[in-house]
Amino acid sequence: MFKLMLVTDRRRTTRPLAETVRMALAGGVDAVQLRERDLSARELYDLALKLREITREAGAALIVNQRLDVALAAGADGVHLGWRSLNPSAVRKLAGEKFLIGISCHNEPQIHSAEATHANYALLGPVFHTPSKEGLVRPIGLVPLKDLVSGAKIPVLAIGGITPENVAQVMEIGVAGIAAISALVAAEDPAAAARAFRKEMRVMNDA
Repeated sequence: MFKLMLVTDRRRTTRPLAETVRMALAGGVDAVQLRERDLSARELYDLALKLREITREAGAALIVNQRLDVALAAGADGVHLGWRSLNPSAVRKLAGEKFLIGISCHNEPQIHSAEATHANYALLGPVFHTPSKEGLVRPIGLVPLKDLVSGAKIPVLAIGGITPENVAQVMEIGVAGIAAISALVAAEDPAAAARAFRKEMRVMNDA
């Protein structure tokens, strides 16, 4: 399973998104979730093709948020669904067994639902306060997160306010990996930011 996923937001980077992604991949990102909900299908497809080439060169996975049609057309490795999106079982029938399916979850019932539909992983959060979920979902916190992860039967990636400074605390809980938006996309040097994440994650694994 992925250790470090970049979730895109082209509005938060000062450079072209493809360049930001390339730099983050060079620093150690091993999965990219393309999440640009305001783009048209054609615009998203064109961007997915660019990122598919970049991620393939880096040996990393490309996951497309919500848009199964774009994911399949661009040759992505998988699709990421919201807990109220398409049923993962239906996606599996269309896309095949090797196609990766992730689901955003915020609580235990949603994780159980993801497990029942044979999703490959759950993206759980927000762990800490984050502007991207301001007023929408309350932060889970480390102690509740630990309980949710310990009871999960599929790999759990944590997201939401995670930085190189606090990633060790999150990894200690037992998550399979972490995902980040601003800490990578908005970083002055995305490669350095990714390396900082990886360094702290290695320290945790070696402990």
